[in-house]
Amino acid sequence: PAGAYPSYQSCILRAHRTDAKAALRNAAQRMERFYTEKLTFNGASLGTATSDIAATTSLDRYYTIGFDTDPTSGTACSATATTSSIANAYRLCAVPTGSQANDSCGTFSLDNSGIKLPITAKCWD
Repeated sequence: PAGAYPSYQSCILRAHRTDAKAALRNAAQRMERFYTEKLTFNGASLGTATSDIAATTSLDRYYTIGFDTDPTSGTACSATATTSSIANAYRLCAVPTGSQANDSCGTFSLDNSGIKLPITAKCWD
């Protein structure tokens, strides 16, 4: 049926959200380890080097991972970078790419206080 395809697409987009959430939780855990070792979040980086805390793409490549350049602002993830530049705070961002950019949840974020965005119902469920 013609109406089944949009429903199927919606299910796929929802399923792919786990890719963002897993990548953010993994990077956040590594950020906490970085802080424990260095007593700062400043200088943590994302990429493929052994010194990087996590990759710049989620495992299944549906999201690009980055640091919010202003993690204490009220506007989450308006600009991202691959290196953390704030000593006492961070906000990690997962920006959807490709077909995942059509997901209504949009960009996911997780900060050092455990605050998760978006707060839209079912995005983090």
